[in-house]
Amino acid sequence: QVQLVESGGGLVQAGGSLKLSCTASGMDISTYTMGWYRQAPGNQRELAASITRGSTTKNYADSVKGRFTISRDNAKNMVSLQMTSVKPEDTAVYYCNYINRNGKPGDSWGQGTQVYVSS
Repeated sequence: QVQLVESGGGLVQAGGSLKLSCTASGMDISTYTMGWYRQAPGNQRELAASITRGSTTKNYADSVKGRFTISRDNAKNMVSLQMTSVKPEDTAVYYCNYINRNGKPGDSWGQGTQVYVSS
């Protein structure tokens, strides 16, 4: 059974930094592209960043490009998201998940980690 556990969220002032972590169990993340998704109140869940299996390619939503950095440690089955220069619009629940060959996220979601950015 796939389990994804996100951590590292919290309250941060605009312009500050935060690092999120995701630990996976029940799956070997080294065989998947992984992504960080986020869902703000009243909005649909969106893909913020993704990273291919060997960390060769990283993609970012335009809204976070240049501010967020995704990374992975396949040996530890972990994915991280370094957030810098955060903005109030980054306020959301952040989730990690694998991305299948169709570009869709896996069926199982963790509880997510709440990030709140104050202005």
